[in-house]
Amino acid sequence: MADELDLLRAADPVPADAPHFGDGPLDHAAERHLARLLHSAPHLRRRTRPRLVWSLAAAFVAVATVLTVLLGGPAGTPAVAAPRPLAVRVHSTPVPLAEVAKLSAVAAQDGSPALLQGTHVQSWSLGMSDSEPPVTLPEERVVRWAPDGSHTEVVVATDPAHPGRPVLTDDGDRSRLVEDGHVLSRRTFPPMWGDAPPFATPPHDPAELRTYLTELIYSHSHTLTTSELLEATRELLDDWTLGARESAALAELLADAEGLRPAGQVTDRLGRTGQAYVHDEASGARQMLILDPATGAVLGLETTFTRDDPEYGVRAGDVMDYSAWMR
Repeated sequence: MADELDLLRAADPVPADAPHFGDGPLDHAAERHLARLLHSAPHLRRRTRPRLVWSLAAAFVAVATVLTVLLGGPAGTPAVAAPRPLAVRVHSTPVPLAEVAKLSAVAAQDGSPALLQGTHVQSWSLGMSDSEPPVTLPEERVVRWAPDGSHTEVVVATDPAHPGRPVLTDDGDRSRLVEDGHVLSRRTFPPMWGDAPPFATPPHDPAELRTYLTELIYSHSHTLTTSELLEATRELLDDWTLGARESAALAELLADAEGLRPAGQVTDRLGRTGQAYVHDEASGARQMLILDPATGAVLGLETTFTRDDPEYGVRAGDVMDYSAWMR
């Protein structure tokens, strides 16, 4: 129970020291915190009644079979299979993070590309409910900011690994099929400003960036743990597209992180080549960070289970979530 309480506090969309919104709607960042708590923390999933638990592999086979019948044959089969964990290329040479930090500092000397407010991210997340086996939900999210401080967010159901095929998406307590490219939401937010993360501009000085990331995830520690640094990195990239100088500063912070070990070369889920760095979490998950070794830019972050959890129908090696960031 203590572990679950710690996870809940870490995922709290509106911590005690944050501005209060009364009975009004959560802001953009708080909504994302709440969504991550509900959809990306399987050990916190509430259960209102006992249910039959299947293994993830068996669940996907069953769902695929049912949907094939409903759609009239293999041609209409949706992309329901869980993505396999990224595999490190055999005999590839791991590049130390310290070397990436040096290369990214050189690449950042001309300041190009520049920092952009907003993000473009493709994600795969494990959706779980009381009444259905777990399924993988692929989405693409684009956030763009205007000069007046307003911004738009468009979320689309799509899976680059299966172009043109129907896609599963979350619909409350159940999943449903939609066409590839179906717009799940399109929202416009009024002008927003602030002098604190995530609205404040991320600095490109490593020490200042560490402070920024600490405030971003509401950490009460003066020193970010490796788990917190990776969490903060995800939060940062869900709000900002880093420029060369910010990527170099982040690479320097990552190079100092304990337990983040180089694994070798991988090809990410968008076909890009990068270097993988792995960290094992005490919670029973493994984080794999994928970087462009020449620039230090973060390409992706994958979370996988490291042990079976029959209660939730997951096995060691199953992908909990994966994000791939683009410019």
